[in-house]
Amino acid sequence: MDSQSSEWKSELVRAGRAVRETVGKVPAIGGMLASKRKVAVLRLSGVIADSTVRRSGISHAKLARQIEKAFRLPGLEAAALQINSPGGSPAQSALIAGHIVRLAREKEKPVFAFVEDVAASGGYWLACAADEIYVQDSSIVGSIGVISAGFGLEDFIAKHGIHRRLHTSGKDKSFLDPFAPEKEKDVSRLKELQKDIHERFKDWVRERRGKILNGKESELFEGAFWTGRKAIELGIADDVGEMRAVLREKFGEDIKFVDLQPQKKLLPSFLRSEGALQADWARDLLEIAEDRASWQRFGL
Repeated sequence: MDSQSSEWKSELVRAGRAVRETVGKVPAIGGMLASKRKVAVLRLSGVIADSTVRRSGISHAKLARQIEKAFRLPGLEAAALQINSPGGSPAQSALIAGHIVRLAREKEKPVFAFVEDVAASGGYWLACAADEIYVQDSSIVGSIGVISAGFGLEDFIAKHGIHRRLHTSGKDKSFLDPFAPEKEKDVSRLKELQKDIHERFKDWVRERRGKILNGKESELFEGAFWTGRKAIELGIADDVGEMRAVLREKFGEDIKFVDLQPQKKLLPSFLRSEGALQADWARDLLEIAEDRASWQRFGL
């Protein structure tokens, strides 16, 4: 019985294939059945940070499924990255960019980045996942460096009679404690960490941009950023262009753009407790403040 069932399935598969081949030869119907040529569009917008830390912005966890889906599209010609990011986590930037490059090589498909307002720091790390980088005249591009910021609150708590109680089992566990005076050894160690991350960033840019770079490393890799036209002169970007216009010129007017956006999985407000809603509200306000500070570094 199993053998007969298997034979019937094989016959059905062959019959179906024959029907598709015959019908496909009819111009009107064959055109409808054929896989249209597509460009997968991934939007990378916002501050780059782990999604367990913040709800907004970009993270590998949020984008991994969309990246996989992009390179599995039937009829795929290329992937396009729409980038608008002032930067953020180096690790998240490397995870996202590495994932895109790995699949692009595996599927042998080109990737194009299109910078909107800004692709700076981690945002530029993402742009370098592309084979070509397009900008606008007024885009802000670059900032190939590493930054760390915080607050020193020791005077504030002293003024208000607040006493800090901190107990550790390791001499370095209180590294850069914001409630204690800054220690010279902590600053030296932070600079070593930043230098290591900075070297990885520079290696990535050299690997992806290669001989296209047109400037001294002392100019390119010290955290400076430029408008679009200057970035092109320096080899940081390739040309000015808008995504649909550029890719239609490359692949034809009939190319189809498929937007792939991260899914937002939030419980409806009526299913959440008042305390949870208040906590989210407070966290959202803090994220907005942090985001504004990140964007304002670039005059945006």
